[in-house]
Amino acid sequence: MPGPGGIDFLLTGPAGAGLQKKNILMSDSEHMHDVPVSPGAGSGEAHEGFPASPQGRGNWKAVLVVLLAVFIGLAGLAFHASRWKREVVVREVVIEGARIVSRKALSLSLDGYIGKNLQDIDAGALSRKLLRIPYVKSIELNRELNGILRVRVVEREPRALTLFHNRRMVIDSEGVLLPETPAVATRFPGLIWLSGITRTADAGYGLKKLSPADSSLVMDLAAALRQSDYAGLLIREIHVDRGGMTFCKATGSTTRFIVGSDGNFKEKLKKFEIFWQKVVSKKGLDNFHTVDLRFRDRIFTRDSVAPEIQQQLPLR
Repeated sequence: MPGPGGIDFLLTGPAGAGLQKKNILMSDSEHMHDVPVSPGAGSGEAHEGFPASPQGRGNWKAVLVVLLAVFIGLAGLAFHASRWKREVVVREVVIEGARIVSRKALSLSLDGYIGKNLQDIDAGALSRKLLRIPYVKSIELNRELNGILRVRVVEREPRALTLFHNRRMVIDSEGVLLPETPAVATRFPGLIWLSGITRTADAGYGLKKLSPADSSLVMDLAAALRQSDYAGLLIREIHVDRGGMTFCKATGSTTRFIVGSDGNFKEKLKKFEIFWQKVVSKKGLDNFHTVDLRFRDRIFTRDSVAPEIQQQLPLR
């Protein structure tokens, strides 16, 4: 029975939850409203207008505990890994990339590192030590956790031969002067000969190099010879002249093919090839003292018999 000013009604919950009887007192002036009841009422879930249950806050605490445990575990692994790395010693040295560099010189420089603590190796100091070996351009060191010290060598690239202070020397792609070795002679046969070198500068590590102007000229001319159709097969000597009269010589000939020092060597070597086809093949090479290739659409020659007489040969 309903009480005074109220109404009794039944609320049903989830299946099997039974019936709940509610009595809501209402004054005569109040109106009755439907009160929605969620099927999840009483399950501990938070709803709009109601605070979260203690059970939800407990889940966040569990997550934090798990994350803290993971962090502690990772920190422990890092500590043990660091300690283990400090105990690793060098058991083997592996050298890679050495083809013309003396392996004996490399091995002697690295021999004292066997048995040394891997983490105690000063990579910078070791690299500087190895860079003093001729033909070593750069060094890459890798310290591996299996006890291997891996040394990767980048070698200098021979480009020409020359005579410097009465000693045969190799000139690399950066103009650095290096001692000629049997390994270079074997791997780089037929290097072009360079003469007339008088200016050098310090290259570091006890080495010398060509002056910037001479180095640029020689490298540009050597590159043009490598890219030519067949001039690179015929020309075997470059003479650097400080007066701008740099010239080349073909194999077995004393004729000077003047290319100058102002670049544009591809065009000049093309004129050399045309002259060789049209004139040298008919008259022979030793009939000329000089062949000047510096001028556009013209080649000027001087006879070997009367070098004071200059002749002009059109290319067309």
